[in-house]
Amino acid sequence: MLFDMDGTLVDSEKIWEVGLNELADHYGRTLSVQARRAMVGTNMTDSMRILHEDLGLPLTRAAMDVSVVWLEERVKELLRAGVPWRPGAKELLGALKAAGVPLALVTATHRHLVDVALLTIGAGHFDAVVAGDEVDRTKPHPMPYLTAAAMVGAEAANCVAVEDSPNGIASARAAGCAVLAVPCEVALDPEGVTLIGSLLDVDVDYLRKLVA
Repeated sequence: MLFDMDGTLVDSEKIWEVGLNELADHYGRTLSVQARRAMVGTNMTDSMRILHEDLGLPLTRAAMDVSVVWLEERVKELLRAGVPWRPGAKELLGALKAAGVPLALVTATHRHLVDVALLTIGAGHFDAVVAGDEVDRTKPHPMPYLTAAAMVGAEAANCVAVEDSPNGIASARAAGCAVLAVPCEVALDPEGVTLIGSLLDVDVDYLRKLVA
């Protein structure tokens, strides 16, 4: 089993939204709803490009790097206070672990932030973690999911990936995973995925059938 983090296991997209809005305010601007939605599931480079374009800020690497540092430090502060679980996520991780199913976390978030989030989620749930700054290509490229599958000793085609964003779904599908889609902040296209309302709707047997 391969799990996305933000918006899938924990409701951290709202934490990112606080940080992004505060960053916009730091620049004396207001982030549009459309730009925020476009950032869901993207890597940091793409998110900063979207933000800078939306706010009319310079698109130079140096300018965007300053924004990344400001945003990540603020989000780290917020994550340290704890982050709420998505419905059913904690229970499902526990059931999968008890059943001996190898688990990996696959996220576009940078590792130093993932480590803080794992204080809430529990690093012990996972046999492998693939963070956004630990692979050469991030979602929607298949590399994160291919890397995670290899790390738990499985073929991607024998793995279920759980995602909440279009970029994450594209990454998992391109890797050959069966995809369980759980909407959080944005609507998802059901084509080629199993779409559910929440992780409360599934159990270990259900997930095994997806790759049977």
